[in-house]
Amino acid sequence: MNTYYRIKIRSPKENNLLHNSIKKELQRINEEMSVFEANSEISLINRDDTGEWIELSPEMSAVMKTAYNVYNESNGYFDPTVGRLVDLWGFGTSKGTQKTPDDKLIKDTLKTTGFDKIRFSNNFTRVKKTNPETKINLSAIAKGYGVDRIATLLEKNGYTDYVVEIGGEVKAKGDRNKESKGWNVAVVKPNTQTNENAYIVPLKNYAVATSGDYRNFFYYNNKRYSHTISPKTGYPVEHSLASATVFHKNCTTADALATAIMAMGEKQGLKFANDNNLFVILFVREDGNKFKALLSNKAQKELEE
Repeated sequence: MNTYYRIKIRSPKENNLLHNSIKKELQRINEEMSVFEANSEISLINRDDTGEWIELSPEMSAVMKTAYNVYNESNGYFDPTVGRLVDLWGFGTSKGTQKTPDDKLIKDTLKTTGFDKIRFSNNFTRVKKTNPETKINLSAIAKGYGVDRIATLLEKNGYTDYVVEIGGEVKAKGDRNKESKGWNVAVVKPNTQTNENAYIVPLKNYAVATSGDYRNFFYYNNKRYSHTISPKTGYPVEHSLASATVFHKNCTTADALATAIMAMGEKQGLKFANDNNLFVILFVREDGNKFKALLSNKAQKELEE
């Protein structure tokens, strides 16, 4: 997934084969979900132009079901079919020259975007593209899904106290030690210069994911362009929201929701979080490279306890 992973386990037993099992599982996920792998399952789906039903692996079926649910819940702000738009702006598989694409090209590409152009069988075991040009990019959900998969692998091996992180997305279960309550997870301020912690949250049997615009962006003609592409307009988002951190029972959903809220912006994102009783921490960019935190109602309640 072109990122790092970190796993901590509290256990009296030693298992020298565990890391190999983890690496193999991550490789399998890459072979399923990565658009950078020419023969991955998602790449084969993207290349298919027959308009026929395509059988999905159980793993891909699970991810697509979650993606479809979050797409509907977020009114289309989470949309994995922004793949061609992401490429067009130089943030995807074909790195661009980092300048703004032609308006007409953006509009034409936007016509291929929309999860409503993807059809699924009732049990999500098959998929069909109604537009052969539509491409799916799972980068906004795959890391979270990878965290959940590794957590499942650890539990199958009998581990009950662990924390799994892939590229900043985290899931924790049990306790770090006998004295602690869960595992401490830091929510950092979205600043590329420092890694200053804004909140330390004890995480137990829960997951957290963050989406932000402060690490992947470019400047062109003195204007800043974020890698978060709006599925509504085809352009990078232009609000002041710098990062969205979502706590949820599973990391797959947390990852997708964080992306959706980033696409919405701070006002709509905070309303969405409150309407859906989500534990969300937002950071809004202010003048002078300063950041203001906005907490959902549930976040305020959880952090006070």
